[in-house]
Amino acid sequence: MKLAVGADHAGFALKQFLTGQLAAAGIELLDLGTHEETSSDYPDFAAAVAQAVQRGEAERGLVLCGSGVGAAMTANKFKGIRAGLCHDAFSARQGVEHDDMNVLCLGGRIIGTALGWDLVQAFLGAVYDGKDSHQRRLDKLAAIEASNFQ
Repeated sequence: MKLAVGADHAGFALKQFLTGQLAAAGIELLDLGTHEETSSDYPDFAAAVAQAVQRGEAERGLVLCGSGVGAAMTANKFKGIRAGLCHDAFSARQGVEHDDMNVLCLGGRIIGTALGWDLVQAFLGAVYDGKDSHQRRLDKLAAIEASNFQ
């Protein structure tokens, strides 16, 4: 699996830890920045990750900012992106299994490294189950998206 990763300055430290863990686990990474702790803007990195997933350059994405809220709001502005802010492993797993979540958003100032790694593993280890009820809901989401994106 190829994972696009991006973070602003507030998510940088957690991004550095997680990318080290991911590389050691053999996950192919597309690191879209930031590459330093200098103040930066989360929309730049969330957009870059969302676009990489949208274009098929990565199968899934990971975006980190201070709270994760701004990253999720930005990523969800892109058609076909289903970004979820997660602070527990259940949501990170079920977001994929039931909602076909393709971008995980984390708050670098909210969670620590151990929990961050647990969440990323749950996200990457999960597979969309495609059950009728879940697909029906995704189809409704896609219809809403199509009616609101020009």
